[in-house]
Amino acid sequence: MDNVVDSLNNAYQDFIASASAVLEAKESAGAQKTTATDVALENFKQKWELFRVACDQAEEFVESLKQRIGSECLVDEATGAGKPGQATMTGLPPISAVRLEQMSKAVRWLVIELQNGSGATAANSSQSHASAPFDARFSEDSAP
Repeated sequence: MDNVVDSLNNAYQDFIASASAVLEAKESAGAQKTTATDVALENFKQKWELFRVACDQAEEFVESLKQRIGSECLVDEATGAGKPGQATMTGLPPISAVRLEQMSKAVRWLVIELQNGSGATAANSSQSHASAPFDARFSEDSAP
């Protein structure tokens, strides 16, 4: 995490320095367009892009952490592996971590199919794969 913060901070500092360089070049050139102002503006553009990339990477890192923490909390809640002596808040009986992982994979496949294809294609595909990720040993998967 320190690397992400350092990278973002360095990119920000470079971006701010390049903005200052543009202002200084424009001030020293007056209202005239010079090679120095063009170079400063090009450098500013590059530093802006690098700063945006660093921001995107930091955002991706934060999102991955949020997903991991959320997944860990979900597994703890679903399997009853939370704090000892603490009942689950849902009141539902705990399920196995293996079962939870199977359901999670099924949901991920459906999301990927929906993102890659049309809704109709994904719906047909999900019907053909619906039983594959689930284990028939679990009663909640069988039709009533």
